[in-house]
Amino acid sequence: MNSSMAASSHRITLGPLVAAIDQGTSSTRFLVFNSKTAELLSHHQVEIKQSFPKEGWVEEDPKEILQSVYECMERTCEKLMQLNIDISNIKAIGVTNQRETTLVWDKETGEPLYNAIVWLDLRTQSTVERLINKTPGRNKNHLRHKTGLPISTYFSAVKLRWLMDNVDEVHKAVVSHHAMFGTVDSWLIWCLTGGKSGGVHCTDVTNASRTMLFNIHTMAWDPELCKYFGIPMEILPRVRSSSEIYGLMKISSCWKSGALSGIPISGCLGDQSAALVGQMCFQDGQAKNTYGTGCFLLRNTGSKPVMSDHGLLTTVAYKLGRDKPACYALEGSVAIAGAVVRWLQDNLGIICSSEELEKLAASVGTSYGCYFVPAFSGLYAPYWEPSARGIICGLTQFTNKRHLAFAALEAVCFQTREILDAMNQDSGIPLTQLQVDGGMTSNKLLMQLQADILCIPVAGGSKRPQINPKGISLVKPSMPETTALGAAMAAGAAEGVSVWSLNPEDLSDVTSEKFDPQINPEESEFRYARWKKAVEKAMNWETTQPAVNGNGKPSIFSSIPLGFYIIGSMLMLIGAKYITGQD
Repeated sequence: MNSSMAASSHRITLGPLVAAIDQGTSSTRFLVFNSKTAELLSHHQVEIKQSFPKEGWVEEDPKEILQSVYECMERTCEKLMQLNIDISNIKAIGVTNQRETTLVWDKETGEPLYNAIVWLDLRTQSTVERLINKTPGRNKNHLRHKTGLPISTYFSAVKLRWLMDNVDEVHKAVVSHHAMFGTVDSWLIWCLTGGKSGGVHCTDVTNASRTMLFNIHTMAWDPELCKYFGIPMEILPRVRSSSEIYGLMKISSCWKSGALSGIPISGCLGDQSAALVGQMCFQDGQAKNTYGTGCFLLRNTGSKPVMSDHGLLTTVAYKLGRDKPACYALEGSVAIAGAVVRWLQDNLGIICSSEELEKLAASVGTSYGCYFVPAFSGLYAPYWEPSARGIICGLTQFTNKRHLAFAALEAVCFQTREILDAMNQDSGIPLTQLQVDGGMTSNKLLMQLQADILCIPVAGGSKRPQINPKGISLVKPSMPETTALGAAMAAGAAEGVSVWSLNPEDLSDVTSEKFDPQINPEESEFRYARWKKAVEKAMNWETTQPAVNGNGKPSIFSSIPLGFYIIGSMLMLIGAKYITGQD
């Protein structure tokens, strides 16, 4: 058989393909899957630059985000052609994205009116404090009954309010009815379906539920919430299900990826919801933990939203079709997980790569009593304390960068333990299965530490593993791209596409790795208690509310030491003058 006949035969056996755009906080990827086997055939990844204009501010360039998508599509199509895979076999494209990150653009020009304000950004802390102060009893959970969320810098509504108040271009565009608001999914779908020339302005229920403007019971934008934040509803995208045809791709034919033009975009999920789908957590009680820039533990709670009493979020998990019911989840959100690796690399310069972090930590196998609380953006679940800041404590002259590397990995695991404990308390039923995914799961030491700190096995087997009678089973799939897989599954299953079955009996098995706890529970509990002590030290570090005098202006005596210094100096001057007068 000649090579062309072999290539043709290979193409026939592949069947329909489905692609996914995975736009994360630190990178963008375009991945192509076989819809019959869930096999990843090809992908390309591009890093995204973050800018930090001021302390606590985190921004990204919307044009760079869009360009990274085009680049990933182009490079992936080139790779598919080299593999003799017919691009025309791609039948649908799904989108998954960093949630809460907020953009505003001009619908007439198609131009962004400001950088994207990233979910980690803290510039809205004063806005949040002002909003909480005007609620009855200064209650940060004032809107939780509708949104499932506390009032926090994390969510989109306060970021959008800041843009309207502080960026002239945004304010003018809102007033002139030219503004469009969206999270990253909305921006990408609008641009990829034509932009200013008929682009589709939409979002899905999972992304909408992270704005604080969406009522998770009525599954619609809420007029009262929009009025509370002063947001005009006309700038909001139309809310759709997570699996339906939103529009068709429009790409110039001069690109290799031009072959994608006309393919439907038919799946959309916020990244953590996409991972839940990719991990096939379709049953009430199933859960997954994703280790990315942050760390996110989601537990499927079925068709009814469950409100947390222990600092977790109630969120929409997915709605896989226009006529399908919405499913909900409890979520524990940790702001800093993989981001601590970048901080050690870029800010401290003690490592050159994430692989080096694992080697450094493994070389000592202990933090030697050093504890690291990476509260760079305050603390998320279960505390929701924006005034917390990062600390490293327990240092001695013996402590070195290896111990700090180990403490950084432990910090990710301790934070997961906190939200797992909260989730077990909320449900009343300890989790029987936790599946893990994300870029950090390639770090074997991290996975072992996670098993040690949770005191449960990180168990292997099929996607439906046997439950360990002593505790829960944590499953790490051999293919960690479950976020993109979830978006592809939603796209391929959409009505009008229907090349991917979500029936349980049709889902492919996923092989996994197993990690068993290697320390005794007493040691684990001791280390966890020390971590909790360190967290207490990190609390209430920052405030945006200076002391004020009767006129509402900051007082010179808002700093007690400075006040004593000034009073003491004045008394000394008066005393000196008095003594001089006596002479």
